[in-house]
Amino acid sequence: MITSQTSFLALIGNPVNHSLSPIMQNAAIQYLDLDLIYIAIPCKIEDLEIVVNSLKKINCKGLNITIPFKQRVFNCCNEISPVAKKVKAINTLKLKDNKEWSGTNTDIDGFIYPLKKINLIKKTGVILGSGGSARSVIQGLINLKLSKISIISRNTKTLNELITNFKNEIKIEGLLNTNTKTDNLIKEADLIVNTTPVGMNKSTNDDEIPFGQSFWSTINSKTIVYDLIYNPSPTPFLKFCDKKGCMTIDGVQMLIAQGAKSLSFWTDGLEIPFEVMHDALKKYL
Repeated sequence: MITSQTSFLALIGNPVNHSLSPIMQNAAIQYLDLDLIYIAIPCKIEDLEIVVNSLKKINCKGLNITIPFKQRVFNCCNEISPVAKKVKAINTLKLKDNKEWSGTNTDIDGFIYPLKKINLIKKTGVILGSGGSARSVIQGLINLKLSKISIISRNTKTLNELITNFKNEIKIEGLLNTNTKTDNLIKEADLIVNTTPVGMNKSTNDDEIPFGQSFWSTINSKTIVYDLIYNPSPTPFLKFCDKKGCMTIDGVQMLIAQGAKSLSFWTDGLEIPFEVMHDALKKYL
């Protein structure tokens, strides 16, 4: 029951109306019998600092940060974890006793979660997109000991920034989606990860996949395809790759794993019920 003593957690982003985070987080909160509630707050880009700093002054205990604020929110934090500094992306804030925000990144652990049982040592990976989510994926693939990562994007600036940030840790290259070398990369990739928002449920085209269907003519049936999008599940991209014989992974397990890690961070290390969160999502997917 919500009372005058109840504190809250929130998701900040734009858009957030598609998010299922409140469903799974509130299920876990209820299971753990915590006096908390989790909500989603849409926020305009120009209002980010005002909103985040205002929430410090009321009974907010923590925040999740999503598109397009994972890099912009750095300016709101008094303390930043080493992993968040390394990947230059924050997805979780916790309000400290001094009423300042501490920022960290739980996306890396979330991303790795469904890949833990797959041997990817010395394999090759292709990442679609060069935004904030790609940073966590690159670090996750480094942790999994892949031998080479190729990033395909439409944005030269962010592509070059990623290469510069990670070039000393792994063999990495960036290509524009118009580069003819992408055909061979796709054909030879052991793992392909979509970090773009293409195919999210707000799309008006049910057949929309990253860079268009003709781009994927060389995809190999032995390739593992992982789409970070979880709504819809599966995405048009995963449906397409499934028909090609690929093993496919959607973003549901990542969503739950990163959310559980965030909730544990906010509650000082409580063990979070993964299955309770998963069961809560089933009827929405």
